[in-house]
Formats: sequence, structure tokens, C-alpha cells
Amino acid sequence: MVKLTSRFLPEGRLLTTGTNQAACATPAALAQAMETGTVLEGVALLCDENHDLLVKLGSLTGRIPREETALGIADGSTRDIAILSRVGKPVCFTVEALEEREGALTPILSRRRAQALALEDILSWTSGQVIPATVTHLEPFGAFVDIGCGVPSMIGVERLSISRIAHPRDRLRVGQEIYAAVLAVDRAAGRVVLTHRELLGTWAENAALFRPGMTVPGYARGVKDYGTFVELTPNLSGLAECKDGIREGDRVSVYIKSILPERMKLKLLVIDTLPPADVPEPPRYFVTEGVLDRWRYAPPGCQKPGGETVFSS
Repeated sequence: MVKLTSRFLPEGRLLTTGTNQAACATPAALAQAMETGTVLEGVALLCDENHDLLVKLGSLTGRIPREETALGIADGSTRDIAILSRVGKPVCFTVEALEEREGALTPILSRRRAQALALEDILSWTSGQVIPATVTHLEPFGAFVDIGCGVPSMIGVERLSISRIAHPRDRLRVGQEIYAAVLAVDRAAGRVVLTHRELLGTWAENAALFRPGMTVPGYARGVKDYGTFVELTPNLSGLAECKDGIREGDRVSVYIKSILPERMKLKLLVIDTLPPADVPEPPRYFVTEGVLDRWRYAPPGCQKPGGETVFSS
């Protein structure tokens, strides 16, 4: 379970909480949420012909007018697919009004305002801050994530892990709750740059999970003439001797011949190919909260430089 360390959470995190359910249960509770400007969540039932979203709120049905469905809808900088894609999913909102329509009480809601509040908070984040995020979709160049109330950001594929992958789907899946670290905040552009690999452990932290003589599963990430690079964890790979029939992306079992911290190397031997996994294994995090200052992948005294990240505001 991902710890909730941010004031404005990715959509879906509040939905089933007792506080949210109580706030959505009665007109009096919704009126109180309107007065305090509290961000709540409900499930979008449908998008009507005007591209308004109808939202389930206990025994009531709320309405988010089209221009209030997301930041950028009103000025055209956000496409309407951002509205359509929310149907059947949780949406955040603030309560703007409680109107009587055709004899029924209709809460008028704003997802745009909730996102504006979240974005204001997000732009106050500092470099190195660890935050929760939810994967929304995957592209060859990176993973798009919700970092609060549907506000998007992206983690470049090269920053998902130390081990190189062909596509983010090799590492993550849509809907997955993850952690990320703030690499930089661009307040002028209203966005943050994220990274992920620094939370997955250093070489030494990952190597400590294994011992020579063990046989473990892994993934072939690079097949070369001189051997195959096999990933044991997202931040730990070793070189295995050549073996016929191994292709990049194959899941394999490997025998660990030796672990050499001073050279940051693992010597491996491929034993067999394994059936592919249905979904990527959940990340093993070594850091899940706080603020990072500096991260160095290589062990102290290692002859190889390794990767290093300096977080600065």
C-alpha cells in the first residue's frame, strides 16, 4: 500500500475513505464541504451530450459542467478526451452550489477548481520530495502519472530504473500506485519533472538481496555477442555467458557465480528460459517518504563511477 504523503492525492485515493463517504452522504454534509472548499471524490456515471460529467454522490447525482471538468478545457488547451476518459472512474471536485432542478437537489461541482488547488500545492514542492503517484497511461518515451487531483506529470523511460527497458510497460501498468521523486519544479510552466529510479535502491542495496550460489529469475535486457545482460531487479543487472535462443525481454533463471562490489559486477549463468509474467512485478522501494538530497548508485570505493543525482531547488 502506497503511503499518502501529499495533501492533494491522485484520483481514486479518497473515494472509499470514511471521511469522503460521509461528506458525500447528505445535503448537509455537502453544504459543509462547499463552505470549507473541501476536495471530495465520486465516480463519474456518464458524460452527457454537452460534455458535462454526472457524478454519483450517495443518493444524489452531481453535475460537473464541461468548463469545470478539467484545467484547460475552457481555453481549449486540454482536449475533451480528458472528460470522456473519466467515465466510470473516480473524479475529484469541490462543491460549488446546491441547486433545485425539477424537484431534485443537484450538487454543482468543479473538478477544475480542485485541480487548481492541487496545482498550487504541487508548485510549492521541493526538489527531492518523495510523492505518491498513479500511472494513467504509458507511451514508449515514458509513464504519465497523476500527481494530485488528476494533475498530470511524466516519468521519462530512462528515469524509471537503472536497468534499461524497451517500453515502460516492462516496468509498470496503468492504474498502478507508485512513488516518484521531484527532480525539478518549473513554476513558470506550471509543471514538475519526476524521477523514479532513485527510490529503487543503490547497487549495494540491491546486491545485498543476493548471494553467490543462488539461482534466481530475471529478465534478459540486452543480448550481445559477448553475453547477455540479465536484470535481477530494476536497479541491478549482471552479465551472463552466451546461451543460444535467448532473446531480449525473455524471462530466465540465472545462477549467480560471483558478486564483485569493487567493480560493480555480477557474473551470471543462464540456466533456462521461464514463462513470461502476466504483469510486471511491483517495484521494491528503498525510499518511500521524505526529501532526497543526493543519490549515488555506485558503492563507496567502486572503480566505476555509476549514476548520481543531485537534487536542488
